[in-house]
Amino acid sequence: MVRATFRRWSPTITLLTCHRAAFLGFSRASSLLQGICRLGITLVLANIIELAFEYKYLMQRLGARVYARGDLETYARVELIMDRWTLHWLEASGSLDEYRAEVIGEFDTACKTVSRLLTPPRLDVLIQRVPGETIPELGLMGRAYRSTLFSMTLDPDNPNWLPSLRSGALHRQIVHEVHHCLRMAGPGYGWTLGEALVSEGLAGQFVRHLLGSDPEPWENAVSNADLLCNPVDLQALESGYYNHSEWFFGSGAHPKWLGYTLGYQMVGRWLASVGDIDGATWINVPAADIIASALEEGIVVLKP
Repeated sequence: MVRATFRRWSPTITLLTCHRAAFLGFSRASSLLQGICRLGITLVLANIIELAFEYKYLMQRLGARVYARGDLETYARVELIMDRWTLHWLEASGSLDEYRAEVIGEFDTACKTVSRLLTPPRLDVLIQRVPGETIPELGLMGRAYRSTLFSMTLDPDNPNWLPSLRSGALHRQIVHEVHHCLRMAGPGYGWTLGEALVSEGLAGQFVRHLLGSDPEPWENAVSNADLLCNPVDLQALESGYYNHSEWFFGSGAHPKWLGYTLGYQMVGRWLASVGDIDGATWINVPAADIIASALEEGIVVLKP
């Protein structure tokens, strides 16, 4: 059974639906639903697949979004995720209907992944289709705005989009952005270069810890030998005036993705030194602790 909740009415009308189903006539549905609205009881509708015109009309009158037959299971999964995460589909720049069910499935799986370690936070998620505005190697890009909001931009025109959707890359990016939101609710993403490195490194290692995945390309863009041969000055990490694009995307003198790789390695070395940590530490560890560890490891130095 899957749970679907129609939220515009008070009391809440809850539908528990099975995968296979039969037609429920208009007169019966009307009387039952009117009774629900008056008494605030739960209606169980078993086996709904063939939705008659009158039934659709009735549900629309109740303020519920009604999907075509093939989308019923997708709709139920949306509402299941909405217990913790509300997905907002922005469609003015392009439709994602063709991929909606698969994308929802990845969010559902990611929510369950996070729940293995801690309670998933309540989040709003903006999902949009914007050609050319994603990581070219993936055809998607996440961005956390605050503790309760992140976006996932998708580009189905990118040839890497479908492999990313179906190989787990979208799943991993969702978990990555959820960690950002969790940290924003605690110590914050950070204002200095060092704090940003730690936040990105923690999010990447959080994904690895939960999924056992390899580093992403941007987390393995510079070799460990090069990091040790070119350690970063501690004073640079303590500066709030740094060029994020230059450090993380290679728009200036630094190699592409240096910031992501450096942060991933800093956190990885700290984790190796402290052993197993609990969910709260994964989110709230002070950046200073990880930077101090990087000083000991020699990938950060205090230059005269």
